Order: sequence, then structure tokens, then C-alpha cells
Amino acid sequence: MNMIHVQNLEKYFKKTVKQPGLMGSVKSLFRPQTEIVKAVDDISFHVDKGEILGFIGPNGAGKSTVIKMLTGILSPTGGSCIINGQDPRKNRKRYVKEIGVVFGQRTQLWWDLPLGETYTVLKEIYEIDDERYKKQMAFLDEVLELQSFIKTPVRTLSLGQRMRADIAASLLHNPKVLFLDEPTIGLDVVVKDNIRKAVTYINQQEGTTVILTTHDLDDISTLCKRIVMIDHGKKVYDGSLYNLKQKYGQMRELNFEAADKSAADKLDYATAFGDCGLEEGDLTVKAEGTMFTVNFNTDRIPVEKMLNYTLGKIHVKDVNLKDADIEEIIRRLYKGEVKEGEAEGEGK
Repeated sequence: MNMIHVQNLEKYFKKTVKQPGLMGSVKSLFRPQTEIVKAVDDISFHVDKGEILGFIGPNGAGKSTVIKMLTGILSPTGGSCIINGQDPRKNRKRYVKEIGVVFGQRTQLWWDLPLGETYTVLKEIYEIDDERYKKQMAFLDEVLELQSFIKTPVRTLSLGQRMRADIAASLLHNPKVLFLDEPTIGLDVVVKDNIRKAVTYINQQEGTTVILTTHDLDDISTLCKRIVMIDHGKKVYDGSLYNLKQKYGQMRELNFEAADKSAADKLDYATAFGDCGLEEGDLTVKAEGTMFTVNFNTDRIPVEKMLNYTLGKIHVKDVNLKDADIEEIIRRLYKGEVKEGEAEGEGK
């Protein structure tokens, strides 16, 4: 069952183009020239009930604009988005009771109020009855461990505490859909892990549908089985994380420590693999003293061949071989190594 249905969504903005210099400023004032910027360009995707979708892309790709249209903050220029059978721009009062939104850099909490009083205010805003409020608060306290700072003014909370408090605030009315925009930004490793566990638990226990935008690749790997990737307002991938790795994750990273400082003089990867038809980005080598990092495309250079050459040339004290991370895959996709449309996996 589709909880979110996005079809041919578009958002265009009119931008004033200023000419250089003082005369340009004067002309722009009296006879402004404008151009149309396509922030979101014909994007379609569906999200099933209870699914956690990773919605990713570089800065300026159009992610936030899409989220603002899905939450009803912005109106689409074209296309449609339907969440749980409702248009976000119609019957706003009813619609906002069915969604929760967390922006990593902003808060919906009252700055000078103790956290518990903030929740009491939200209880009245969302018209939550006493029994349901008590039950939901007990659940959120169990998952997010709020009790230790529930009486603390919001302005004195640490970033990790505030993020947990914001997630709890967004879930107070038990929404059917939760939008998380950079929920772990700026947090330390332990707090990030706790947030991820909480989101997973809430998703499993409540069946909450989640759309997650993030630049943290561990968020994606931990929480999402499927991702939608956009760039310059267009969708460039819609499919499983596993498929993306399998199809476009041919890069591997070899890290090793050489036994002596002369290793760099003995290793010549460019010559050794010069007949492998290498293209730009297929092989990069970084050396700092006796520490080496070699990134290579296994479609061009098999792992066995790389290891045999390295270990046959020098004595290695320690070695580690890593799969490609999502960041490297995305980088290759953005460079055009995967043609637009070709990357559309088993997207919905």
C-alpha cells in the first residue's frame, strides 16, 4: 500500500538576474531581468506504508524543496503529491496531524520552557486526550530516554538531547509519516547510534513511514533498504541500496602499512596496470610515509591481481581491503559514469 505518492512533481522559481556594476543595479531596479530556475524537475516516486526511504543528493539538488512540498510548506508548480490519501496543501489542519517533521538545524520546541511544559503545549495544539498523551509519553521516554532532562529548559539542552526531544515532539501525536531532515547532523557517534536505534524501533513498533534526508552515509546504511537520489532537481536513482552497491560499487579501497620507507620507490601501479584500460578515477594512490591507500575499480583490476602485485613487490606489516562506500558510488554516479535513467533500479 502506497503511503506517499509523488507524480511528476515540479517546482520552478523566478530569479532576478542582476547585471554587474552600478548601472546594472539601476537597470535591475527599474527593468529587472528574470530567469526561471527548475528546483525540482519532473520527479516521481512512491513510498509504501511502514517503509524507511533514504532521500539523498548533494547540496542544492532539490531535496529540501521536495520535502517542503510534501509537508505542505510549498505548493508545486506542476505534478502532485498525495500523502495517506491527502493533498498537503488542502485541509492543512487535518493533514499536519498525520505527519511529523524534524529539521536538524531548527527546533519546534519553546526555547525558554522546560521540555515537559513544551510537550504539554503541543498536546493541546494537537488535541491529544489525556490517556493517549500519557501512553505516548511513556513510549517515547522508553525509546528516547527523556526522563533525565524532561524538566530542563530547552535552551540548556545539549545538541544530542535537543535532537531526541525534537524527535519526541514530532511523534507526540503518533503521526503516520515522519520526515527527518539531517537528524544526526553535528552529533557524536554514540548519540547518532542511539538516534538510529530509536528511529528503527519506532518504525517497527508503530509502523511509521519515514522519509530521511541525510549526508551521513551511516544513516543510510543503517536505516534504509531503498534510496531515491536526486541531482539538479532530477531523479537519478530509485532502488535498493544493495542494488546500487552491486551495480555501481566496483571500487575497492586497499589500505596497508609497508615494512620500510622505500616501498614508494618499489611500487608503480600506473605501469603495472597500464594495460587494463584504465579511465579517470579507476586507480588512485595516496602515500604518507609507510601508510598507503589505493582505490581501484575491480572491473578493470581484479582484487587478486592487485593483492598479488602489492604483496609481491614489498613486505607489508598490516593490510585492509574495504568495499566501496556509498559516498564513492554517489561521486561516480554524479560524474556521469552512470547515465541518467540507466540507474533506475527496482524503484516504485
